[in-house]
Amino acid sequence: MNDATESDVPAAPMRNSLWRKLFAVHPVVAPERAGAERLRQALSVWALMAIGIGATIGTGVFVLTGTVAANQSGPAITLSLLIAAFGSGLAALCYAEFAAFLPVPGSAYSYTYATLGEVVAWFIGWNLLLEYGISASAVAVSWSAYVTNLLGGWGIHLPAMWINAPVQQDAAGHLVATGAIMNVPAVLIVLALSALCYVGIQETARATNFMVALKIAVIVIFIVAGMKFINPGNWHPYIPPSTGTFGRFGWTGVLQGAGIIFFSYVGFDTASTTALEARNPQRDLPLGIIGTLLISTLLYLAMAATITGMVPYFKLNVAAPVAVALDAHPALSWLGSLVILGTIIGMTSVILTSILGQPRILLSMADDGLLPPIMSRCHPRFKTPHVATAITGIGAAVIAGVFPLDVLADLISIGILLAFAVVCIGVLVMRHTRPDVDRPFRVPWAWFLCPLGALVCLGMTYFLSDATWVRLVVWTVIGGAIYVFYGFRHSKQRSGA
Repeated sequence: MNDATESDVPAAPMRNSLWRKLFAVHPVVAPERAGAERLRQALSVWALMAIGIGATIGTGVFVLTGTVAANQSGPAITLSLLIAAFGSGLAALCYAEFAAFLPVPGSAYSYTYATLGEVVAWFIGWNLLLEYGISASAVAVSWSAYVTNLLGGWGIHLPAMWINAPVQQDAAGHLVATGAIMNVPAVLIVLALSALCYVGIQETARATNFMVALKIAVIVIFIVAGMKFINPGNWHPYIPPSTGTFGRFGWTGVLQGAGIIFFSYVGFDTASTTALEARNPQRDLPLGIIGTLLISTLLYLAMAATITGMVPYFKLNVAAPVAVALDAHPALSWLGSLVILGTIIGMTSVILTSILGQPRILLSMADDGLLPPIMSRCHPRFKTPHVATAITGIGAAVIAGVFPLDVLADLISIGILLAFAVVCIGVLVMRHTRPDVDRPFRVPWAWFLCPLGALVCLGMTYFLSDATWVRLVVWTVIGGAIYVFYGFRHSKQRSGA
């Protein structure tokens, strides 16, 4: 009797203690920029903006504007883009506030740790790893399609079994074999750019600046030249009637399209992961984040309107819709190779910046003890998280070689939508728990815009496919197991290390 009574007494305190451990909050350490000496502070506001734009303008503008128009929204792809930009804009304001007073490389993971606690931060960080790794892979798949198209125009035809994914998604959302072996071009580009990220942030920034400038120039040339061949009839009906399938045209298609294409706006998150490498993060990070979103949105809208005006939307369900738009107008044949080459270089910058972001989140999680310390090692000469970069590159290369674009795009969107929603909530929490923290940038009307941002981002997850949710659950279960058996036991927040 006594033994049973004694065992029952501490139950409630134990549960409360476990709850406190799971939701332990990381202290705000903005002034120290702990660990900054391991990395090289070389990024100006323009370099941060180039990284953001480099990560944003890629598969979304060159590929998803076509495939989403063909499968979900029709010519209303521009409306899907505006909805996604609105949600991203609210999240960007929240990111800017956090980045200004908490310049750390963990992005939404670190912001969540400082506001909502460890277990929520783990969930967000784990899904950010999915978003960054798969973003690099998804764009690499598109890059491969454009390279194959360009080589085909030059009379070089690669074997189909070496340029396609060995699996594809059927109408029911199941993965089926295609007979291909591996998408080799996608694998090679990921490994090459991982090597560049390995050797230094300055080299990566220079390459990104060059590629972003070229990419924007190509987009502007295409838009100006393509405007002469726009047929307004291709925009009607603006929102095609529903086919009877949820998410295929009609308003559900517009909203599902917004959810899918949302990942095209994640570049400002990449800029925030380089906080320890920024020269003046309190000033430059907010400018880089907001500038990235504004420039990217304008380019997206102009490109989407031009493509859907040049070609009927139902012809754009291909991996290279820009090439389809050009092929439909022989008078623009002179532009074909230039645009395709520019597109390839532009996508290269997206792969590069995606590979740049993930290792810095791994570094931050390892610094907190939630991942093995090897992930936080930085190269003494190159001043980069070289181990995490190598792991990121190999993982992204394998995924790019095996999976098709449609499977990867949905997974990216759901991870970043959840991260953005939590960051929006985190700003309000931090305003309440730490009103004394100096905030160089503040979200205006936070009481209204932060909940609205979280609501928009969470609302868009509803319109993603069931298969996407299943894959999210599987990924979360895997991450939960790692947290339970490693992260929870080694957390420096609780150990006082």
